[in-house]
Amino acid sequence: MNSTTSILTDTHGRKHSYLRISLSEKCNLRCTYCMPHDGIPLSPRSHLMTADEIETFAKVFVDHGVTKIRLTGGEPLVRKDFTAILARLAKLPVKLSITTNALLTHRFIEDFKRYGLHDINVSLDSLDAEKFKFITRRDQYKKAFENIEQLIQEGFNVKINAVLMKNFNEDEIVDFINLTRARAINVRFIEFMPFDGNAWNKEKLVSQAEVINRVTDHFGVEALQPLPNEKNFTSRNFKIEGFQGTFGIISSVTNPFCDSCNRIRLTADGKLKNCLFSNEETNLLKPFREGEKLEALIDAALNAKKAVRAGMTDFDQLTNPDLHSNNRSMIAIGG
Repeated sequence: MNSTTSILTDTHGRKHSYLRISLSEKCNLRCTYCMPHDGIPLSPRSHLMTADEIETFAKVFVDHGVTKIRLTGGEPLVRKDFTAILARLAKLPVKLSITTNALLTHRFIEDFKRYGLHDINVSLDSLDAEKFKFITRRDQYKKAFENIEQLIQEGFNVKINAVLMKNFNEDEIVDFINLTRARAINVRFIEFMPFDGNAWNKEKLVSQAEVINRVTDHFGVEALQPLPNEKNFTSRNFKIEGFQGTFGIISSVTNPFCDSCNRIRLTADGKLKNCLFSNEETNLLKPFREGEKLEALIDAALNAKKAVRAGMTDFDQLTNPDLHSNNRSMIAIGG
């Protein structure tokens, strides 16, 4: 381990201050881009991080420079000890956030407030109940949208994440943006990414350019207002003149933002992923249980991080299934 450089700084000089922790591989939806049709083999409970281990791992990362932790899944709220985990992490000097499908958020409103979790990203890929049922394989649109409205009314900072797929929901781009007319929310359009079992191909991709074209065709070029990029941004943000909220585009495939990446991911079974596109993972849980220190393992994992998309520098490489088919399904990574 380099004694003069933080273990969270990679060889490209990127400092990783944002940790995403997956609490569960389970979910109460079955989104087609996230979970294979037949599901995934779930890790035995003994192979998953306990609440104690999640807290210990988080402390190590915070001690070395992590300032933001996002709780993910699967669906993080299906974990029975979610509130206990949130209470423990709330004691750390870190900003907490969560990504959820919102089906269970009504049960946790007071917990979110009590432990200072104000930033809530909600995955919602269609505003049409039948499309929602098709993509999630569950008839739960009404509950999801009711809970989103409740979160907004309760004053949470709500972002809606919509994965765009050609010939499925790209015709809803304007409808999603219209949600921001009278709601101070951020809607984010995410390019469809390749993962194990999600039948990815480039023909399903809706690019940033296509989104912008649809927006300007409907609202007009003059109404589209680009917003300054945030530090370590993933979403290029815009707003429509006169609208309360904003919208953004996460173009991981066609227009990546790897040069400013500050994110690392810890899976529910205790493996560290230095890049969402990478097949490589570093097992932290097994060595930790055997008494090893985590710092050298984390340092090595970060030093192995490639400059761009796990080394896939062009579109031809990205569309080669041999280079990404060994990557886990999204549900087992945590986004």
